[in-house]
Amino acid sequence: MQAKYRLKKRDDFRRVFQKGRSYANRQFVLYIYQRDKDGPFRVGISISRKVGNAVTRNRMKRMIKEIIRHWISEIKPNIDLVVIVRKRAAGMNYHQVKGSLRHLFNKSRLFQNHL
Repeated sequence: MQAKYRLKKRDDFRRVFQKGRSYANRQFVLYIYQRDKDGPFRVGISISRKVGNAVTRNRMKRMIKEIIRHWISEIKPNIDLVVIVRKRAAGMNYHQVKGSLRHLFNKSRLFQNHL
């Protein structure tokens, strides 16, 4: 995923947590903050050490980034997102993660074509 789509700074994460709305399912929690500035959406991923070892956590991050990369044209602009991975997601494969994230993104009305 390109750098312009990534949320990196601590202050940005903090703003999303404090001022954003949250949506959750059993595997993920999604925080959304509507920015005032124009620009593409930005995504940050947060995974606790409780989820698994470094290999497991990095695998989950790579999967989530790849799934969101495929949805770049569908996600609304001017939004900051933080995806929090829960422990239950650690054993999931790519298609299960994709289905769970799709459910959460639909629930939060993040896709442009959502009515």
